[in-house]
Amino acid sequence: MTNKPSKTKTSYYRRLFVAHLIDTGINTPPLILQATGMPRRTLQDTIKALAELDIECTDAGGTINRSYSITSWGAINKEWIKGNLQKIKDVLEL
Repeated sequence: MTNKPSKTKTSYYRRLFVAHLIDTGINTPPLILQATGMPRRTLQDTIKALAELDIECTDAGGTINRSYSITSWGAINKEWIKGNLQKIKDVLEL
């Protein structure tokens, strides 16, 4: 029997993964949804929740052609995310 990661861990990793995608050019809702398979509402909530981690995310464009960019990672080390991407994907079952 494998231990399932906690909701706290999956939520945290989901935020890190979405921020990583945005930072690497997968920065529009359709591209992020395609890369993650998450529902649109979950994506919207995840992007809003980035601020709770002091990750500053800005958006540009309208409803149809919206794009996001990360302007500050706060205390998050984005190099750690790159180095642990497979672990993050495994926790998120991607």
